[in-house]
Amino acid sequence: MTTPLLILIAGPYRSGTGGDPALIARNLERLEEAAAPIHRLGHVPMIGEWVALPILRGIDEADAADGDVMYETAHRLLQHCDAVLRLPGDSAGADKDVEIALERGLPVYRSIDEIPGHEIAAA
Repeated sequence: MTTPLLILIAGPYRSGTGGDPALIARNLERLEEAAAPIHRLGHVPMIGEWVALPILRGIDEADAADGDVMYETAHRLLQHCDAVLRLPGDSAGADKDVEIALERGLPVYRSIDEIPGHEIAAA
């Protein structure tokens, strides 16, 4: 592999939380736990919420009501990603991310162990 991959980490964020902020935060922690192993493999981890949450804080309720910023951001982000890591757990958004990745012909990994390593060149 000659170039590091930009890998979207997809899994539950709001799903199964009932809107409980503590459960949502725990889901984000689970997503983020996959970031360091992806980095150690020589790739760039990405989580849609890292991009979408600042957007949500910067728009008004009328703009937010026009659509789901979280899903829309992930879909736009997938146009730049090279692969998806789908973590376990029910999530309509993560399932949609996988669907889009497969439509684009991108690899979808179900485990960190499936992700190929990338040799990091010495500086």
